[in-house]
Amino acid sequence: MSPHRRTRRTAALVSATVAGALLATGCSSAGSGSDDPNAKITLSVGDFGTFGYKEAGLFDEYTKAHPNITIKENTTTQEGDYWTSVQTRLSGGGLDDIQALEVSRIALATSDQLSGAFTDLSKAPGVDKDAYLPWKWQQATNAQGKTVGLGTDVGPMAICYRQDLFQAAGLPTDPAAVSALWAGDWAKYVEAGRRYQAKAPQGTFFMDTASGLYNGVVSSSTEQYYRKGKMAYQDSAGVLKGWKLASEAVEAGITQGLKEFDTPWQTAFSNSTFATTACPSWQQANIEKFSGPGNAGKWNIAQAPAAGNWGGSFLAVPASGKHVKQAQELAVWLTAPEQQAKVFQKAGNIPANQKAYTLPGVTDFTNPYIGPNAPTGQIFSAAAKAINPAETGPQHGNLHGAFSNGVLLMEQNHKSSEEAWAATLKQIASSVQ
Repeated sequence: MSPHRRTRRTAALVSATVAGALLATGCSSAGSGSDDPNAKITLSVGDFGTFGYKEAGLFDEYTKAHPNITIKENTTTQEGDYWTSVQTRLSGGGLDDIQALEVSRIALATSDQLSGAFTDLSKAPGVDKDAYLPWKWQQATNAQGKTVGLGTDVGPMAICYRQDLFQAAGLPTDPAAVSALWAGDWAKYVEAGRRYQAKAPQGTFFMDTASGLYNGVVSSSTEQYYRKGKMAYQDSAGVLKGWKLASEAVEAGITQGLKEFDTPWQTAFSNSTFATTACPSWQQANIEKFSGPGNAGKWNIAQAPAAGNWGGSFLAVPASGKHVKQAQELAVWLTAPEQQAKVFQKAGNIPANQKAYTLPGVTDFTNPYIGPNAPTGQIFSAAAKAINPAETGPQHGNLHGAFSNGVLLMEQNHKSSEEAWAATLKQIASSVQ
């Protein structure tokens, strides 16, 4: 999902008031619903972006098999807005029966401070721990062995590109040849951008945004914002490399300077004004949605310079829910391999449940809208297996958002690399504890 689909935005750390409310919630009596298995209930699912459940027909499938259950999906477009709302409802009440959690929030959700707000899904009936990618399961499990979320998807990286624009700029268009342009090094991706821009069709740019490039570089780095349990963003190898290459892209004029997920970014897809975008698996849904029917078949998929994970989410069940038992059953069912495979085929979200990789329609999947001649399923499933996840911490999402916004200072406010870096560190010092 965000995965799927997701934006990375800076959101304030949960306040002491909210944290207290969370602990109180975790200690309260968890609702289990009626003892009557046929009692009619409504389960609410809170998520963001495109998780693909409705699109894949899973909600209809589940309610058909459970006629006493109605499912209401509450979706927020931007993950940052969603997380802000979740924090408000954690302190004021009104959480959904199932709450999606983006990977950048999971370290906070598993902390001693907040884990009491959620039920232990490792003990949910029917859950199969060994089915999930081991590192994905571990991300949602705290030191005491409590698992607060079940993995929905992961965000293995690729590069999506416009074949027609590449051809017009004299670049190769076959996925294997395009992958070879930047194999093994994100700096080669920037160099390919310079080649494109030299012969670019008028009014087009090589990439949508340098913040996407930054996110791609950091997401494929084994050192990001934490080192041995402490924040280490100022001298992190991944952060420094991502910032350097993003700065070079801005200076070279190869980026359109858009803010990901905002309306101008969405419109640019249909206007065909950029040729590439950093493409975690969930990005496929955005490309098809915003590019529209008129651009079908023009996009294709190449391997990213390096394997990395950008995004991915979890389903959590708040302990304060009215229907905890039924919500757990639904969360387990939605994250089972068969359901995750259906979501992948419809929305492009690579399963976190590794048993889905052997199912028909996953590794042999090709996207009829994006890259009909590219081995889409193989590209993303191979990238998922190659991911070497970095250490994360409670402030991962806030730090990632701050640096992504810092890149925008160069793109949209014409700040120098040094000015934008200083402004980013100042913003972090004032808002991230």
